[in-house]
Parts: sequence; structure tokens; C-alpha cells
Amino acid sequence: ANGVEMIMAGHIALPEYQKQLDPELEDKDILPATLADELLNGLLKTNFGFNGAIITDASHMLGMTAAMRREDYVPLSIAAGCDAFLFFNNLEEDFGFMKAGVENGVITKERLDDANRRILGLKAKLRLHERQANGTLLRTPEDLEVVGSPEHLEMRDHAADLGITLVKNTLDELPLNPEQHKRIRIYHLTGEVGGIAGGGEAKMLNFYVDELTRRGYEVEVNDGHTRVKGPTLKYREDVDAALVLAEVIGYGAQNNYRIQWKTAMSNEVPWYVYEVPTFMVSHNFTTHLHDATMVKCYINSYHPNEANVLATIDKLEGKSEFKGQPNELVWANKWQAKL
Repeated sequence: ANGVEMIMAGHIALPEYQKQLDPELEDKDILPATLADELLNGLLKTNFGFNGAIITDASHMLGMTAAMRREDYVPLSIAAGCDAFLFFNNLEEDFGFMKAGVENGVITKERLDDANRRILGLKAKLRLHERQANGTLLRTPEDLEVVGSPEHLEMRDHAADLGITLVKNTLDELPLNPEQHKRIRIYHLTGEVGGIAGGGEAKMLNFYVDELTRRGYEVEVNDGHTRVKGPTLKYREDVDAALVLAEVIGYGAQNNYRIQWKTAMSNEVPWYVYEVPTFMVSHNFTTHLHDATMVKCYINSYHPNEANVLATIDKLEGKSEFKGQPNELVWANKWQAKL
């Protein structure tokens, strides 16, 4: 299959496709791909002629655990066409489940031999036995010195330049400049704090404050823990532009990640879009217009690293053009998001 050496099967089902491959399947019979013989042994290995190895996705995920008991899906994953099993829950128990699957015939000798052939073939193709013999199987600490090399940083900067996307600017409020927008108030929206993804840190915010200050702006960071807004005319006297920075980051603690204001009816909710020029930039998720439809200038910058921050400010100021292109998903199926 065009040189592909290994495929990780996902814990996702393809009900209509699976029923085409096996018309006798009913809804109750549909299993995730990691356990679906018709997708792995059938579609991939037989129909497509895939001769590489297939590995399961992480075996503790709900896609597997919601399908059947672990003692059943551990051997069934191999029987269905996976060649390698990813992650133990309990080493002794899982090994026992797999061994029992061989002994009771769930995993046939032919399937076990095929899995071993594919795994050994992949190891041979990667010359792992030679690298182990000459001591080069594992990377050395010195190999890490390439990280952050000038070549890598150039690629990072190039990616930032090409990717950052102006989704909308319906009031034609760009470009930002210190002559018209001297006093900027930043509204920093964060997501999960202290989770696996490490959200909630102030690094990105500090990048913005330091760089905007260096470029001649006076920057104030809003306190969103209060509902108090103050008089709107006073707001317009004190603030020349609002910069809403969405750094909503999280992993595995919610089924979806959306903006969560710091308090009920927080003063950071974009009530100010018609009071002063307002620019919203997301440095992670791309669909925040679902919760911020009222924003008239919206940018997706994709990542909170310093290169993306610097490139975003350059583009806000008109020193660099926006080169990224949005797709329809950014509108979150809301017509008013396009206004």
C-alpha cells in the first residue's frame, strides 16, 4: 500500500461501510475498527493487499471497553486482524487473556503466524536487529541537539506565516497600529488549567504584552473575574482597542472544549465590539465563533508559541498578509457568525 509500513486501527466504527462489506451485519453487530474483521482482515489486508502491520489504538480507551469484556476484546483484536496490541491494563492479566485466546481458538494458528510474520518483517525492514547489534537502536542525548536548530526554527516561522488565518473582518477594522490603537486592553481566555495539555499558563499572554509594549502600545490585561464593566463612555476614553486572546487548551477532561468565561456574566464577554475596535485571536481551537458570534474580526492562529504570536501581531499590523484559508467549519453552523 504505497510503502506504508504500519497502520494504527482506530476505535471508530464505519457502520454503512461495514454493512456493505458484510450485508449480514445489523446495527447491534457493528464493532470499532480495532475489532472488526471485515475492515482489517477484509478491507485492508485482502481487498487492499496491505502487507504491513496493524496495531491497535490504546486498549484502555472507551471504544474498546464499551464493546465487550476485556478478556474478550484482548484476543479478538488479534483475531480481527490487528498484529500488535497497544498498552497493558495489567500485564499478567492481559497476557493471560491473550494466551487463553490462542488456546481456545479465538486466535487461530494461521492468524498468529501472520501477525508474527508482519511484526518480524517490519523489524527487519527497519533493520532493528542490525541497529541493536551495533548499539544504535536508541537515540543518544546528543541527538536531541538538533531540536531548535536554525533550520527547524525557520520551518516553524514559515509554518506560522502560511497558516495564520483571517476568518472575518466585517467592520474593516484592520490594521492595528499604535497611532490609532495606542491603549490596548487584552482579554485572555483560558481553558483547562494544569491538565495533561498544560493549559492556563501565562507564557503566551506575556509574549503579547512584551511584544506589543515593545512596538509602542500601552497594554492593560483585563480582570475577567468580575461582572463590573463601568461606564461605556469611560471605557471608550480609556481603551482604543480590545484584543481577545483565546488560549483554550485541554485534553481528556471534557467531551468538548469551548470558551468558559471566568465568572457568570463576566466583563470579558465581548460586549464591547461596537464600543472599540475588537480583534479576537484563537491560539488553539478554531471554532470559537460558536460562543463569540458577535466578534467582527476573528483570526485563527492555531498555537500559542512565540513564533505564532509574533507572526499574528505582524499580520494584525498589516506588515504581513494573512495567507491561511478557513473552511466552513469555523462558522460552527451559525449564520450570525458570518456577520
